[in-house]
Amino acid sequence: MRSTLTVALVLLAAVPGRAELRDSLTEKSPEMQSAGPLAFGPEGILFVSDPKGAAVFAIDTNDLKGEPKAIDVEGVDAKVAALLGTTADGILVNDVAVNPASGAAYLSISRGRGPDALPVVVRVTSSGKPEVVSLENVAYAKAELPNAPEDKVTGQGRRRRNQRTESITDLTYHDGQLVVAGLSNEEFASNLRAIPFPFRKVDGGTAVEIFHGAHGRYETRSPVRTFAMFRIDGEPHIMAAYTCTPLVTIPLADLAGAERVRGRTVAELGNRNRPLDMIVYQKDGKDYLLMANSARGVMKVSTDGLADREAITERVGGGKAGQTYETIETLQGVVQLDKLGERQALLLVKTEAGHDLRTVDLP
Repeated sequence: MRSTLTVALVLLAAVPGRAELRDSLTEKSPEMQSAGPLAFGPEGILFVSDPKGAAVFAIDTNDLKGEPKAIDVEGVDAKVAALLGTTADGILVNDVAVNPASGAAYLSISRGRGPDALPVVVRVTSSGKPEVVSLENVAYAKAELPNAPEDKVTGQGRRRRNQRTESITDLTYHDGQLVVAGLSNEEFASNLRAIPFPFRKVDGGTAVEIFHGAHGRYETRSPVRTFAMFRIDGEPHIMAAYTCTPLVTIPLADLAGAERVRGRTVAELGNRNRPLDMIVYQKDGKDYLLMANSARGVMKVSTDGLADREAITERVGGGKAGQTYETIETLQGVVQLDKLGERQALLLVKTEAGHDLRTVDLP
């Protein structure tokens, strides 16, 4: 049966009110070891992931007034670095998220390079002036992951890595749940968690298996690199992208109490590529996925026929199959993106001089 995908996050149940959410938070200074992927929940609640600490912090920004306005900042990394008393090569911009309650952009920053880098959160508005978000005596809650990979460097040369840094690779809030992707310390390491918010006890999550068409095999140890939420036949689904570049759908309901799930691979978008960030949006009555990539630019992926798309379960010759896409040639160097209202996107763009924040119309 053909279906229409609804990009808007239509609530299935009442979202907790501000008073109820604040009652679940404690005023204190969170002990954060790193600042990774970001996501916004209701009432200006910012979720800051801490991959090194294997935890997520829900922080009340108290940022509730405003509307989406274009944010364009040339050399935003240099401006943030100056604010932190260093230079642009002394920081990393890890993620960008727009607060739908105010239209302000929030950046997760590493001040320094390596294991001793300090986590910082920065706010940028249409004025273009960055400001550090104080993490002292803020209202927050913490969710700790019980089965994260050990914080240890393994391998040598190009294979040298610390899997703890991938304990959280992406996250998003949906209808009272924080959905978190990353690696666990289990045999099936690829993991998805649907954590209720306000936070309660966090379980071990759900192991994820997918068929990687370019590799011609099922895989369980590669993490979701980025994902977004949308609905198929009225039910919330996760659209997940992996390195090299399978695109997979997973019903959110399948994560409830399940030890393992198998995603449905609906596209292979080309190997030797790493997906960086994605959003879903609607334009001219149709739904699209917009995905930034390390080697293949920004893809506008069609969702036509997605509900009836047969799963890819055989090796894909040439590296591409399934859902079609077009490359948006005008968008070069995009490393992060988020929606800014319903008609625009905020981009973090890498240039020869550094990084810029740019606002563009959704293509």
